[in-house]
Amino acid sequence: MKKPNPPVGDQRVESPCVQICVLERESDMCIGCGRTLDEIARWSRLDFDQRSLIVDVLDARLTDLRRARAKNRPARARRRQAAISD
Repeated sequence: MKKPNPPVGDQRVESPCVQICVLERESDMCIGCGRTLDEIARWSRLDFDQRSLIVDVLDARLTDLRRARAKNRPARARRRQAAISD
């Protein structure tokens, strides 16, 4: 995600939330925005620089997360099927 420039006289970075709030179990990372649970919880208290640092890494995190989820998809499907069978 491109880091937005703060408005003149304002030091805000909007939340990267895309309303797909689901935490990935293994990484504790949101599959929608790429933030960790801790980052989501602290977002309102972070300053511009702290938020910008997080936003700067979200694209790479989401790419890595999607690759890992795709690689693990067969294992998740087996677990889901086992849970249904029980």
